[in-house]
Amino acid sequence: MTIPTRSVTPVERSSRQPRTWLKLLLVLFAVLAIVVAVVTTIVIGPDSYLRIARDDPGRLTSVLTVVVRAVCELAALVTVGGLASAVLVGRQRPVRGGGSKRQLEVAEWFEPFVIRRAAATWAISAGLLVLLDALDSNGQPLSRLADLSAVGFSMFGGDAARAWMVACAAAIAAWVTGALAVRWVTYGVVLVVALLGSLAPVVVGQVLVGPNHDFGSDAAIYQTVAGQVLFGLVVVQALRMATGRRVRVGERPRWKLVAIALPAVTVVAEVVLLWFKLAGSSPTASATGWFELVRLASLVIISIGLFSYSHEWTKAGVLLAVAGIGVFVAAGIAMTRIPPPQFFVPTSVSQIFFGFDLPGRPSFGTLFGQWRPNLLFAVAAVVAITGYLLAARRVRRRGEHWPVLRTIAWVIGWVLIVVVTSSGLGKYSGADFAIHMVVHMTLSMLAPIPLVLAGPLTLLLRALPTARDGRPGPYEWITAGLHSRFLRALYHPLLVFVLYIGSYYALYLTGAFGTLMKFHWAHQLMNVHFLLVGCLYFGLVIGVDQTPRKLPSLAKLGYIMAAMPFHAFFGVILMSGGIIGEEFYQHLDLPWARDLAGTQQAGGGVAWAGGEIPLLIVVIVLALQWAIQDKKEARRLDRHLDSGLDDSHDAYNAMLARLAERGGAERTGAERAGAERAGAERAGAERSGKDLT
Repeated sequence: MTIPTRSVTPVERSSRQPRTWLKLLLVLFAVLAIVVAVVTTIVIGPDSYLRIARDDPGRLTSVLTVVVRAVCELAALVTVGGLASAVLVGRQRPVRGGGSKRQLEVAEWFEPFVIRRAAATWAISAGLLVLLDALDSNGQPLSRLADLSAVGFSMFGGDAARAWMVACAAAIAAWVTGALAVRWVTYGVVLVVALLGSLAPVVVGQVLVGPNHDFGSDAAIYQTVAGQVLFGLVVVQALRMATGRRVRVGERPRWKLVAIALPAVTVVAEVVLLWFKLAGSSPTASATGWFELVRLASLVIISIGLFSYSHEWTKAGVLLAVAGIGVFVAAGIAMTRIPPPQFFVPTSVSQIFFGFDLPGRPSFGTLFGQWRPNLLFAVAAVVAITGYLLAARRVRRRGEHWPVLRTIAWVIGWVLIVVVTSSGLGKYSGADFAIHMVVHMTLSMLAPIPLVLAGPLTLLLRALPTARDGRPGPYEWITAGLHSRFLRALYHPLLVFVLYIGSYYALYLTGAFGTLMKFHWAHQLMNVHFLLVGCLYFGLVIGVDQTPRKLPSLAKLGYIMAAMPFHAFFGVILMSGGIIGEEFYQHLDLPWARDLAGTQQAGGGVAWAGGEIPLLIVVIVLALQWAIQDKKEARRLDRHLDSGLDDSHDAYNAMLARLAERGGAERTGAERAGAERAGAERAGAERSGKDLT
């Protein structure tokens, strides 16, 4: 982050005055979300607590909690929208003293202004919810705040309180960014942080409970990310219009992409959530079902409004979209006060932890024949493979060459990811430690190898067009990210090495494993972490894409060799140490999974072999890359020689000739000087003889 000089582009205003009607609509948008949530809380009363065996904290606590939560969610939505808008409308300017170099910055002061206000509100309300949600969840009235010991236990003893702490930290980061930062990369990084802060309360909420909650959690993740960005952008755009600003012509294609892609993701995710929460019941049989139907209807309204706005650029589209967002958010906040039907479905221990039952002991048939899609990775794989194939086709249509082997490598990498997360391997990874190690070793050490060999960033830079009319696009975004200080720090070889090696020791030898395995979101977080760290590590060594830091050839080999002993030690520790996650497996209590020591020994063997074999593969790949590079260099020199462009041999011969001439001249001069000295000595001797006579 840098302290801004605020040399921002003048604001482009429309010919119309600020729209009062739109300001009123935005106020109604916030009031609707709060009023619906408060009315729902009052109407339901203590029944929502008693149905799930909790004490009633009192009307004041419950109403205050839902009001603060409504404010918090609205502020988070606007914060994310401000960050996303700043990313979309960045501009380029020359770097001082950098010649032709240019860097991306925020285009206007409006987005940082909105971010500061919204993030401050988000941080304060999230901080209050650390206390209020703890009291509300534990059935404690506000008077319990006088008991500091009870407050401390409530704050740090529940998942919801910790989630609001994460949200508060993300909001503070967003506020600092809006106050100090001007660089585009900073806003992009903090946008990811803000989305994580928005996700934290969601993944520990209602989607954490019930059969099929693995599907529900993954759908909620996609819906939260797409919804926060989409709705936030619409609200921020409405704020721009309410103050007399408008969408510039160069930004309209991006709005069209947003208007098509994000509503589709949000609608599909909402359908999955509807199926999950109803748990086989009728949508009209519960308040949750009715609210879900309202949310689906509001998504249709939002989609129509966005379609109209992105084609006609009229106020009617914004009006319709903002109204739909208000209804959607209001229904969502109200639903947090109602226990959904999936809470009351009979649930086994396996369903509590994983969301599904395990039929029996794992076998070859069950591991590769019983599939359960991991929505998070399966959807990501489909998007990644489709995008790569489209980009490769675009490059080839321009007459440029793109190696088929790289495309095959990309597909293989994602197929490996889908197999270990969606087949029986992923299904049984939570219950069997050895299978769990197979999954994690594949994600961190095997799948990243073909992914980094595919060169996805290189392909994107070839496929994407450069900026037109000075308006930066995806090409400039990727370039700015690759040259950013953040990525350069992230790619520091020492940091990557510590993350790659230390992650296993930190997860499995500190007690964190047993805690994280109880939650689907935590298991997914582990999978994502290992995959990303593996891509960082192997990207430094054998990656096709140019990384911010480049290792010398011999250093790459040493980098690989240095990791091997640590994996061997880790495998030995697993095979000889105590039971990891013993309490978790005892709670699971599967009749075919009671030999925890034997399973862990097998997992240790997987860790040992799984750490050595992929690294040996990388050494072979590295040697092949060196050989290919040498052949390319030799062919290049041959072409230069054949074309007569390479005069290195002639230059070398000329240099030898000059040295020979210089040596001959030096010898001639030395001989002449020696002869003159000898003559002088003889003349001196003759004179001395005459003097003696």
